[in-house]
Amino acid sequence: MEKKWVLAGLHEFPGVGWKTLQQIVAYDEDWEHAIEFSAADWRKRGLGPGLSLRLSERFTWDWIEAQMEQYDDKGIQVITRLDLEYPILMKETAQPPWVLYALGDTRLLNGLSVAMVGTRTPTAYGRKVGAALAGELCALGITIVSGMARGIDGVCHEAALQAGGTTIAVLGTAIDVAYPPEHVSMYRRIAEQGLVISEYPIGTPGHPGMFPQRNRIIAGISYGTVVVEADARSGSLITADETLDANRDLFAVPGPITSPKSGGTLSLLKQGAKIVTEAKDIWEEYQALLPVAEESKKEAVTGNKLTDEERRIYHMLEQGITSFDDLLVQTGWDFGLLHSVLLSLIMKKTAVQLPGSVYQLI
Repeated sequence: MEKKWVLAGLHEFPGVGWKTLQQIVAYDEDWEHAIEFSAADWRKRGLGPGLSLRLSERFTWDWIEAQMEQYDDKGIQVITRLDLEYPILMKETAQPPWVLYALGDTRLLNGLSVAMVGTRTPTAYGRKVGAALAGELCALGITIVSGMARGIDGVCHEAALQAGGTTIAVLGTAIDVAYPPEHVSMYRRIAEQGLVISEYPIGTPGHPGMFPQRNRIIAGISYGTVVVEADARSGSLITADETLDANRDLFAVPGPITSPKSGGTLSLLKQGAKIVTEAKDIWEEYQALLPVAEESKKEAVTGNKLTDEERRIYHMLEQGITSFDDLLVQTGWDFGLLHSVLLSLIMKKTAVQLPGSVYQLI
């Protein structure tokens, strides 16, 4: 448990960004004792003299506890890469966040989700199509992921809420800041009915570069991304690129060839994105996972079939046959815990062990 809070604390510390954390963690396994490091210890890990001195003087348990209290006070969950709740799909990407801050149902992070993005100034056509697709996908048990921005993002979130489905908003601001301001009510409703997440700590000053950066999370936690309506220079095309970089499915909705708002989506279709004219076009890619998604919902309600640990391994084995060693690396667990979880899944007739210490779902 202490290791998690050291990681969370480092993520909060001024001057420690993603790359700096990567240097610290990659240097050796001693980083979990970081509160004991001298300035020289920090310098060994590639940090500059100023930051090293500040860490050696200020990075203490008292400082970490003070930082974490502000999240407790606001009911915000702190999820690090060491936690079971951390999205498995996100770990497979090139730059997964070290920490995610969350308001709502964190179980959605490892459920079946599809991202829906598009222009901030949609046409009536784009609004109608986005709302219809989002509502239909929710009815099929698929969670809608988007960025809570103006335009298509907001349309899709709203349609998911209206349909009684689940939706995840990935913020380009600090976790406690609803942006744009007119989406404050939406922010609260998503936190109640779905999940709001951000990689940015409380107090992070906003700047435009944070929004493109969050697009990798929208793509990273989703099985695929649907670009509903976008012009040739739309920011949603950044999410499309992130989707391809993460080896996920890319879908696009065709629009009128005379509409500038369709330039980006038509270009994606020419480049090989799958055409979407109805929810079935997306559903057929994931229909094999839908019973699993429904079962996961039942488990969440009854709480008596799979434990959190068992569910995590279950989702890993959904990706295909996996060796014990690979599961050990992916989870970061010790040998005994992983062995007991696998044994429990086998006894519940959910998984089976094959020759060579490899496992698959039944």
